Amino acid sequence: MSNSPSETKARDMTATEKPTALLVLKDGTVLQGRGIGATGEAVGEVCFNTAMTGYQEILTDPSYAGQIITFTFPHIGNVGTNDEDIETSNLASTSGVRGMVIRADITQPSNYRSAKHLDAWLKTRGIIGLSGIDTRALTSRIRDKGSVDGLIAHDPAGNFDIPALLEKAKAWPGMVGLDLVKDVTCGQSYSWNEARWKWGCGYEPGHELKYRIVAIDYGIKRNILRCLTSAGCEVTVVPAETKAEDILSMNPDGVFLSNGPGDPAATGAYAVPEIKKLVESGKPVFGICLGHQMLALALGATTEKMHQGHHGANHPVKDHTTGKVEITSMNHGFAVSRESLGSDLEETHVSLFDGSNCGIRLKGKPVFSVQYHPEASPGPMDSHYLFERFVKLIEEARG
Repeated sequence: MSNSPSETKARDMTATEKPTALLVLKDGTVLQGRGIGATGEAVGEVCFNTAMTGYQEILTDPSYAGQIITFTFPHIGNVGTNDEDIETSNLASTSGVRGMVIRADITQPSNYRSAKHLDAWLKTRGIIGLSGIDTRALTSRIRDKGSVDGLIAHDPAGNFDIPALLEKAKAWPGMVGLDLVKDVTCGQSYSWNEARWKWGCGYEPGHELKYRIVAIDYGIKRNILRCLTSAGCEVTVVPAETKAEDILSMNPDGVFLSNGPGDPAATGAYAVPEIKKLVESGKPVFGICLGHQMLALALGATTEKMHQGHHGANHPVKDHTTGKVEITSMNHGFAVSRESLGSDLEETHVSLFDGSNCGIRLKGKPVFSVQYHPEASPGPMDSHYLFERFVKLIEEARG
């Protein structure tokens, strides 16, 4: 098959021009390309994401804190950027993502919602980018050998001290044992009442908010809050280190444990004891992603680092409670060990990619969680039913 002109141009530019950006992996591999976005250098875990849409949502998802994201889809930048698609709860804050790697140059925006070119947006967010490398080869390397730590650097003059950069990459401790939640959680409590986006209307306030929910912010996404509001919940968001006593004093109808970055065992050092108290209170509890992992720790299970993690919007998951398969959005490098689930825990969801655990339920109590992101944004929307499942547990608890 012949190469398109754009593919040939990208390959020729990589071969002939002086590189203005590098990706230096801890194993000594050095990948050269063109710098985009912010200048400087940053270290993190290199992962790949297979989603075909939603690059802005991915780059602002706090769950990606500490990571350098390689996009496998070629057209990055085609819908531009805008303030509506930012997923950090504070529009002015950074998500914690360390860098972005793409194959081709940023695509020119061609979408009526575009407000800013992706390159300019990356600069304002302080995200370092690199284009022009063989992302298929990098993805294959991660798939075969596992996740790898590295350093991304961008210098328009192309001046790099590679040995020094390699030493910085090697010095980074990696994700295991790393608590990144403190870098992305909110500084104080706040209320939320914005519902999901509607065509022609945008984001509107929620109506008929019947249930009071406290959401613990381990790195929460805005669309999670919108899904809760759309399900009829009046939401109060609290910082990650909020004590269970303070949460229960608000007399919520339910408690939500959010997504977030880093090692669940590290964050669990201060979060798990509080989650145990919340479960013991009898209040309905719903967790996703990091919240799912730490809920499992609170219920006696263990977590483990995955070979390459799950990152994408095309992951099939089976819900054993209904027998249905849903296509889900995922972003996690740790998972709950299936072998560690006690007799009081029911495994409700499982990945059809690798058989890893994707959901649990505590028998006899209104407590459940899933590993993936049911709020998705921009999609898929197969898993929105989980917010309704949470509301139904609240109604049953009210009794």
